[in-house]
Amino acid sequence: MPLIIAGTSSGVGKTTVTLALLAYLCQKKLRVQSFKVGPDYIDPMFHRYVTGRACRNLDPVLTSEDFVQECFAGQTQEVDFALVEGVMGLFDGVGVERGFPTSLPSFASTAHIAKLLKIPVLLVIDCSRLSGSVAAIAHGYSTLDPHLKIAGLVLNRVGSDRHLELLKNALEALQISVFGVLWREDNISIPDRHLGLIPTEELPELDSIISRLAALGKSCFDWERLLPLLQIGEERGCGNTGVNEDKEEISPYLRVYPVSNTRIRIAIAFDKAFNFYYQDNLDLLEKLGAELVFWSPLVDTNLPENIQGMYFGGGFPEMFAEQLANNTSGINSVKNAILAGMPTIAECGGLMYLCDRMIDFAETAYPMLGILPAIATMDQRLTLGYRRAVALQDGLLVPANTVIYGHEFHRSRLLLNPEFSSTKLLFTTSRYDTDEFTGYEGWNILPNLHASYIHLHWGGNLEIPQRFVEHCHQFREVFNHA
Repeated sequence: MPLIIAGTSSGVGKTTVTLALLAYLCQKKLRVQSFKVGPDYIDPMFHRYVTGRACRNLDPVLTSEDFVQECFAGQTQEVDFALVEGVMGLFDGVGVERGFPTSLPSFASTAHIAKLLKIPVLLVIDCSRLSGSVAAIAHGYSTLDPHLKIAGLVLNRVGSDRHLELLKNALEALQISVFGVLWREDNISIPDRHLGLIPTEELPELDSIISRLAALGKSCFDWERLLPLLQIGEERGCGNTGVNEDKEEISPYLRVYPVSNTRIRIAIAFDKAFNFYYQDNLDLLEKLGAELVFWSPLVDTNLPENIQGMYFGGGFPEMFAEQLANNTSGINSVKNAILAGMPTIAECGGLMYLCDRMIDFAETAYPMLGILPAIATMDQRLTLGYRRAVALQDGLLVPANTVIYGHEFHRSRLLLNPEFSSTKLLFTTSRYDTDEFTGYEGWNILPNLHASYIHLHWGGNLEIPQRFVEHCHQFREVFNHA
């Protein structure tokens, strides 16, 4: 049965522990599938770099409880081991989902996912400022929710042998296993910046970091007891979740078929500037019959040949604004395609790319596509959180009055040009867990364009990718008959 790595709070070392475990397992040539709780894009990049397999996000806000179970069951069919990295502290979620029967755990928390998947928790505790108090923390976390199983602990940032002795003595009466001890001097730092860790594509020293993590994984954990807990049983991930083995009967996500016998090609912007994509979204496009063609707005001077749609994910375009602006041929290629009616999705960083200009943290302005009558400017204020969005009008991805759930995470804002019409606004938004109005969002400048700061995981609404692919087919037909 797999494990879920949880922490007492953010910053206690969940990612370090997870990557150390994954790196050691993969060093031994074992087949391992990783998962990440929540909407994060960057941690899954590191998982994928280590395992060679796409990490899957488990987020019941962006999708559903059923999707979380189905995704986990489906992705653990062909591997021997599975590991889930949690989010924030063990019980930190978004409050109580409407209709959810209990306040423990908070909806979309690590504890919630552990209970959905019926897997035990490996709890990471930062011991750098603790000795005997570690017992109170471990006791509280292990008893707060009687339906949650704490398999054991990882003691992180332990200072000395004497410090470890004090910690273990305090924990002895609780009869909670210690599966790992990471020493303070073993702390491995991965560089970060304004939205979290620096993505894998920008870290030339990453192989060295992973090698150190694998060595840490080998030496700091009790593998004799830990390995059986990570192994997928004979049920191959299905029995643990309560998901019916006959998935054709219960899983619309796994019953996605091509919308046409005709093949279409969709250009996926993928480079150091644009790399925030949920793997499930890309998989859904392929299941619907699309061929995905990856290209780089940073270096490619033209779009790939014979494409019928474009998808620009989020990322860090502000860090590469000058290079993007200098690729005028690439900019013109994208702009002409959009103006010709090609269906295009532009999320967050992609939205910024479509603006008149982009102003970076140094307050330098760079020309961009000019499709949206706005300037994207970087700001110190972080916009972060789940959103409930209601479509004000028909758009490329959703019809009017559709309710969708997404996530915002950016330090930029848009300065709209005076000629911008409010009739082009796409969504009215509120917080996910309350009715608190958070503003208007998304721009419906052209019928073939979806431009929004809100990141969407299509596992929560299969009509979104289906609608996009259908528009791509329609564009193909119009283009072929033009």
